[in-house]
Amino acid sequence: MGTDFGAFLSHVSDAIWAPMAYVVLGLGVLYSVATKGVQFRRIPDMLRQLKDSEGGEGGLSSFQALVLALASRVGVGSIAGVATAVGAGGPGALVWMAVTGLVGCTVGYAEATLSQTFKRQVLDEDRRSANEDIGGMPYYIKYGLKLPKVGALVAVLGVIGYGFVFPGLQVNTIAASAKLAFGLDSWIPAVLVTVLIALVIFGGTTRLVKVTQTLVPVLAIGYLLLALAVIGINIGSVPAAVALIFQSAVGIHPILGGIAGAAVAWGVRRAVFASSNGLGEATFAAAAARTSHPGKQGLVQTFSIYIDVLLICMATGLMMVVSGKYNVSDGSGGYLVNNIPGVPVGANWVQEAIDTLVPGWGAGFVAVAVLLFGFTCLLAYFYVANSNLLYLLDGRQGHGWKLVLKIGTMAIVFFGSVVNAQLMWAAGDIGLGLIAWVNLICLVFLFPLVRKIYRDYERQRKLGLDPTFDPKALGIEGADFWEKSVPVEHHHHHLLHSSHPTERTPGKP
Repeated sequence: MGTDFGAFLSHVSDAIWAPMAYVVLGLGVLYSVATKGVQFRRIPDMLRQLKDSEGGEGGLSSFQALVLALASRVGVGSIAGVATAVGAGGPGALVWMAVTGLVGCTVGYAEATLSQTFKRQVLDEDRRSANEDIGGMPYYIKYGLKLPKVGALVAVLGVIGYGFVFPGLQVNTIAASAKLAFGLDSWIPAVLVTVLIALVIFGGTTRLVKVTQTLVPVLAIGYLLLALAVIGINIGSVPAAVALIFQSAVGIHPILGGIAGAAVAWGVRRAVFASSNGLGEATFAAAAARTSHPGKQGLVQTFSIYIDVLLICMATGLMMVVSGKYNVSDGSGGYLVNNIPGVPVGANWVQEAIDTLVPGWGAGFVAVAVLLFGFTCLLAYFYVANSNLLYLLDGRQGHGWKLVLKIGTMAIVFFGSVVNAQLMWAAGDIGLGLIAWVNLICLVFLFPLVRKIYRDYERQRKLGLDPTFDPKALGIEGADFWEKSVPVEHHHHHLLHSSHPTERTPGKP
């Protein structure tokens, strides 16, 4: 019964995800055309924004928001998810992952721009002490599309998913790789991660941001250097590997040509999954940054997708292909390529690749990487769940609800390492898929608005100005935060002395 039910859930999750990846890609193309390829033209602006944005006393800097968004993007998906794509779609899937990253990142641009536009001042002690703004998916659905009930639905799904389901997936992978590497029983990493998580989430947002800000850059750079070393030691096979990747991507490889369709499908799907692009996950971090124009944070988020898909996912994929440590399934139980017989798809392939560098070290390296990536991802998940809860509380105290969320997160982190992984992944995929569909449909309807904000940014840049945002001049309603803000230097002072009546949303949490 368990396996039948698991198989049933997997079918449901496939039905939700298979078309969605193409919707993200299609929307990415639409936004790329509408913004004349803003993701390529404005790379200098992205870098400048990361360098210049101080955040200061009001909210996070763009860099901190980027790191917080990256924490949720660079999870286990960037390691295990890439292996799944290569296993099901062949090495060619990597090309389609990269294409999806480059074209689809405008969806991330749109998400972040909207999050900034419709953010609010926080009515929560913890966020207020961190001087942080709040916003994200439910906010732009409520204020941008005037659909408070849909916003509330997304927020409820977000609290349940990010608070009580998705953390289990990360911990499950952490426990599996620790067992493989060090022979540890599942409960040992479970206790370790639960204690670490408790220390951070009971320490408040400020601590959460500090921990991710320190961990994520170190992790990403360390992982990339490791991948480069593996590629370096197998340098002789790089030309052949690159040829193989491109031939199988376009369907002209003698053995893998027949699965070019699978290469496209899996490349697109895993790129969306690994980068959470279009899933609304990074919208909450994007809203917390303090910037002078929503378009600026849109560019920063675009950059975070580059880092994840073009650097971390590609490093993982190249590491496996160059060292020959991967298999490709023929879709009916057999293999088109069977380089490492009997090694299950996932993080284990990366371990095999690292073993070509320092024999016997791969398992340990990957277990530690998965632990750290998974841990930062858990912090980002809690941040997302908490932001959704604050939306539902709408200015009310709700200490009881906040405690339930903290304890629930710790419980799923503890039990996530021991429950059936297949059931959990399928349930998690379905939950994430539902949130994503609502978000994507809303992004289609918000398209004219994003284009308007983008044009405003471009117009000011062409005049040589540092863009600032005035929603009234653009006829945008519901952007209360910006309507209240006077020139930036008075900004913080002004916000401390402004109060706005909280409106009641239909439906209690």
